[in-house]
Amino acid sequence: MEFRPCIDIHNGKVKQIVGGSLKDEGNYAAENFVSDVDAAFYAKLYEKKGLKGGHIILLNARDSEYYAATKAQALSALSAYPKGLQIGGGIDADNALEFLQAGASHVIVTSYVFAGGTIRYDRLEELKNLVGKEHLVLDVSCRRRGDDYYVVTDRWQRFTDAKITHELLDELSEYADEFLIHAVDVEGKAGGIELPLVKMLGSWEGIPLTYAGGVGSFADLTQLREEGRHRLNVTIGSALSLFGGAMDFDEVLAYCR
Repeated sequence: MEFRPCIDIHNGKVKQIVGGSLKDEGNYAAENFVSDVDAAFYAKLYEKKGLKGGHIILLNARDSEYYAATKAQALSALSAYPKGLQIGGGIDADNALEFLQAGASHVIVTSYVFAGGTIRYDRLEELKNLVGKEHLVLDVSCRRRGDDYYVVTDRWQRFTDAKITHELLDELSEYADEFLIHAVDVEGKAGGIELPLVKMLGSWEGIPLTYAGGVGSFADLTQLREEGRHRLNVTIGSALSLFGGAMDFDEVLAYCR
């Protein structure tokens, strides 16, 4: 299990939010932490610690008045740690190359390929041909509906008809180098992981997969490692000491290593 760091940017600031609270209307999100340092600070720290595969997420819509400030923060982080971080949030065929040329190792895509509530395989092919499978991460972040988990898009506000299954992951892995999966219903709450989701993901054997959502203690981290069968990488946000939480950053790194 590798630790994958994160830099979430909202309204031009590095933040940790309650994932399910994010709304485009009024640029609103319930905040757990707002940093007084910029995104480049975190990028340099992650480079110093030898961490790769972390992700920057732009949490504002592209038509938001805050998008320019959020993007500027993201670009500063990419410049500070070239090829060390992935980037997502509003990525499509028009801007993917811009972010790769700015220093991202991968672009992370959701809404562009899960458009109108369904999977656009034509857009997957387009992106694969444009940037290469080796530079593409698919964000299949999800929310629970009944006993199943479905991909959600548009900053986690809209359900699609794509149910997370081994078969879906098999199909999509033909286009991507990795998956990123936020368990949105527990994201930012540090109250425990989505255990059924973790068990299902841990029983899949395929490309690398990073899980985010609900880790609030080392007991949660142990459960994730064991129930995920040592196959899942992990991101920790609000619970991490870097973002005002109780889990010491260096202890987490030592545990994951």
